[in-house]
Amino acid sequence: MLYWVMKHILLGPLMKLFCRPKVEGVEHVPAEGSAILVSNHLAVADSFFMPLMMPRRVTFLAKREYFTGKGVKGKFKKYFFSGVGQVPIDRSSGAAAQAALDTGVRLLQEGKLLGVYPEGTRSPDGRLYKGKTGVARMALESGAPVIPIAMFGTDRVNPLGSKMWYPHKVVVKVGPPLDFSRYEGMAGDRFVERSITDEIMYALMELSGQEYVDVYAAKVKDEMTAQGKQVAGWKSRPGGRVPESKAG
Repeated sequence: MLYWVMKHILLGPLMKLFCRPKVEGVEHVPAEGSAILVSNHLAVADSFFMPLMMPRRVTFLAKREYFTGKGVKGKFKKYFFSGVGQVPIDRSSGAAAQAALDTGVRLLQEGKLLGVYPEGTRSPDGRLYKGKTGVARMALESGAPVIPIAMFGTDRVNPLGSKMWYPHKVVVKVGPPLDFSRYEGMAGDRFVERSITDEIMYALMELSGQEYVDVYAAKVKDEMTAQGKQVAGWKSRPGGRVPESKAG
């Protein structure tokens, strides 16, 4: 109930008033049945604007820390994230990662729309980074179509490192679904899963127009932190690479 109250009464109208969000290609989202909505990830605001512009409820796998805070603030965050459809997952170990994938597959088998950020974390500089293969595993095990989504302008609404939101135009662009049924029964094959993931990232690159970097965003963030560089205020630079493999 809170999900729809937030979307249509409390938060959604304010977001539409100040950010004038627009969606393109929403007809690619199925009216019923499961699908994996894969998106680039520029800001925390992505997880608010993408569901706002979808005709159906979207569930995200959210880090467990959002649900374990102490005191009044911690309880409010737990209530808020639970109410808007977030499902807590533990990302601290390999076993925890497998449990998160199992949760994603279960939600898809229940016919839900699952929101996933294949990069695993927000982009530190606005470029598109190497995708993690968990999304491919979930697609193969569930049989759900993968729908690429590109977010534009959310990094201006909610700049990386800032707790404030600012008025700025937001566009959500939905691409045609990607069908990986030709790989049915091949879940667990790391070469197949990498090829599928690269095809997904290629689709996101074409849809978003972002420069692609063939390394993980988390590694870049760690390196920037170690060097004392600010992970914010990015400007896209030319000369990036495209995913090395594209499933045929």
